[in-house]
Amino acid sequence: MVKDIQDTVHPFDAASVLGLLPARPRVLALGEPTHGEDSLLELRNALFRQLVEEEGYRTIAIESDCLAGLIVDEYVTSGTGALDEVVERGISHGWGASAANRELVRWMRAHNEGRPASERIRFAGVDGPLEITGAASPRQALTALHGYLADHVGPGLLPCTADTLDRLLGADGRWTEPGAMMDPARSAGQSPEAAELGLLADDLVALLDEQTPHLIASTSRDDWDRACLYGRTATGLLRYHHWMADASPARLTRLVGLRGRMMARNLLALADRGPVLVHAHNSHLQRERSSMRLGDIPLEWWSAGAVASAHLGGEYAFVATALGTIRHRGVDAPPPDTVEGILYALTEDRCVVDARRLATALGETPPAPRVSPWFGYAPFDPAHLAGSDGIVFVKDLPQP
Repeated sequence: MVKDIQDTVHPFDAASVLGLLPARPRVLALGEPTHGEDSLLELRNALFRQLVEEEGYRTIAIESDCLAGLIVDEYVTSGTGALDEVVERGISHGWGASAANRELVRWMRAHNEGRPASERIRFAGVDGPLEITGAASPRQALTALHGYLADHVGPGLLPCTADTLDRLLGADGRWTEPGAMMDPARSAGQSPEAAELGLLADDLVALLDEQTPHLIASTSRDDWDRACLYGRTATGLLRYHHWMADASPARLTRLVGLRGRMMARNLLALADRGPVLVHAHNSHLQRERSSMRLGDIPLEWWSAGAVASAHLGGEYAFVATALGTIRHRGVDAPPPDTVEGILYALTEDRCVVDARRLATALGETPPAPRVSPWFGYAPFDPAHLAGSDGIVFVKDLPQP
């Protein structure tokens, strides 16, 4: 078996990854099967450095809050702030504590030092301001969008005043109520105020679109892009809160689908300004439908990658990461009849695998699915081989 697939295996580097593709994609998506492992983030960092230095990539996006990510982007492009504080505040989900994430931001700032704006690399969070336990208040996004428009268009065109927004938003605790994720009745997302905010947010986004020529000319493309991000985030959060308050059986499916949509829209906007490397969980970036269980409830949805791929076609590429062992999590050597087991028999500690050629080499009988003893690791689904452009395989994750 190993001899049959050896010609599908390449060294881990940017040239090998791009060599699997017919052309350089606008979005190169690198997935990971588990979170919190710095060794995987170090591989991501190494790949991004090569893409920047050898292939002209200018943006990296990670699975982190898109609004918080503006803090990191400001730091890497202009040096605003102190590294430790920027990483802590600008990378969500608690991942600012990662040494590899800190090193990524440090390297990006050092790379940009002294370079003209056109040559600087950029950082972005691709996720919404969401956590597993709930969602942020729409205040930051809504008030920032309103403020941008108020500064640059006639006040008669605005659908409301800043005071009206503040009154309708109320206390942020209404939106971040921790019990609302499991109890729809505790969410403010379908209150009369939320409904009015939804209409106002749509009007503000429409005004932003209508005034695009004037706004780009009088501010800058970057300022307009940021305002568009505020608009996407405000409307996305209001929809998310609406469905948090919904008691129908569709509630959880709609929530995971809305998160995927927010991520996809952010990713497509980033792709408009040049090639981007995005790094997130495999389930967020794969082309196939994603699935999970929340307790005894099965959920399926189209992920950000699936939506982005549908829009971009051949300009979207997905490379999954698969692992042999995570012994400190109780994940030992994989069964030999799984994708991971077949790759584990290779001599390489890490490599890039041509997923479609591997699928052809393995014939009509697909490998068996691997079952993980640890909930935090999602094995590679053998049914996804033909839908992936490549696999980064790491034989053994080191003890952190």
